[in-house]
Amino acid sequence: MSHETTTTGKPLLTPFNVIAGIILIIGAIVTVLRFTQGLGRVSNLSDYNPWGIWIGFDLLVGVALAAGGFVTSAACYLFGMKKFHSAVRPAILTGFLGYSLVVLALNYDVGRPWRLPYPFVVSQGTTSMLFEVGACVALYLTVLFLEFSPAALEWLGLKTLRNTIHKLTLVLTIFGVVLSTLHQSSLGALFLIAPSKLHPLWYSSYLPIYFFISAIIAGLSMVIFEGALSHHYFEDKMDRTHLAEKDGVVLGFGKAASWVMAGYFIIKVIGIAVDDNWHYLGTGFGRWYLVEVLGFVALPCFLYAVGVREKNLTLIKWTAAWTVLGIIINRLNVSLIAFNWHLPSSERYVPSWMEVSITLFVVTIGVLVFRFVVTRMPIFYEHPEYGESH
Repeated sequence: MSHETTTTGKPLLTPFNVIAGIILIIGAIVTVLRFTQGLGRVSNLSDYNPWGIWIGFDLLVGVALAAGGFVTSAACYLFGMKKFHSAVRPAILTGFLGYSLVVLALNYDVGRPWRLPYPFVVSQGTTSMLFEVGACVALYLTVLFLEFSPAALEWLGLKTLRNTIHKLTLVLTIFGVVLSTLHQSSLGALFLIAPSKLHPLWYSSYLPIYFFISAIIAGLSMVIFEGALSHHYFEDKMDRTHLAEKDGVVLGFGKAASWVMAGYFIIKVIGIAVDDNWHYLGTGFGRWYLVEVLGFVALPCFLYAVGVREKNLTLIKWTAAWTVLGIIINRLNVSLIAFNWHLPSSERYVPSWMEVSITLFVVTIGVLVFRFVVTRMPIFYEHPEYGESH
């Protein structure tokens, strides 16, 4: 099967390209405003609400949904589940792009982005949880770059360098798991310093555990979700091995997600019991909390289990999409919706249209880069010169 075909020859003015172009133009204009006239010109951030959608969605959601990289590589290389090997490169690519876009979005949020390296080289805040998060994210982004690089080097024909980095696969996987465990949980630990600002139903001493376990769920679900979309739009780029293993990946990851979500649901209930927060469930925030826990944890847990038992791939794929939505809602609940819950509605944060446009701008860049890479590099197929060493 030939893999030399590209997007050349296809119509340029497709609905997707037109919409993406409009988003990029608007995003570029707002970017200029952000970096020439400051945060106040484009955002609704304030002293009460020092972070908004760029942190809640672009960072917290982005990091969680990029967890498929370490989850898939750990399953394949550490636990010996080689039947999932075809999912590794797409998951690594998604993770690498996810973390790269997190760093890009962070430049919009901080007041002086050129000082981002300062905690590492000028004034080390080694006792700060945020320093640990920043260090781990920076290191893990480097690990993801190295894990992704063999595909790019195969495309470029740099065999010697590719083979050298490929020999580091196991070491990089171990580093990736350790670093991911640290910063995924530490992102939850950041909110432990704000017990008076975060609603009691979302605030818990188990927050680091919640964030880590839900990141695993996000990684498993994102691999299924991304795989479903990729098989729809890029099936012509996939070799026989990838096509033959796709159903096994969906069933295997769906089964794992069901088990992990069952444990996550139990831990969430234990958290409410330990903190004796049952009385909050009758409030408005309590009902919204039940929507999150029952609708986006218990329900997909059950649907995953049914889908795996019945080998219903369509149900599993739709459940994965629903679970990804649940992860987004959870992160937004913790960082925005249930944060500063005691403030009157007039003082609550609502993102400006320009903040939303930047978020869409960042996501669109990620989608376009993903499409560029998978249509040119050996992501969905094994390069014929390296098949035995994959």
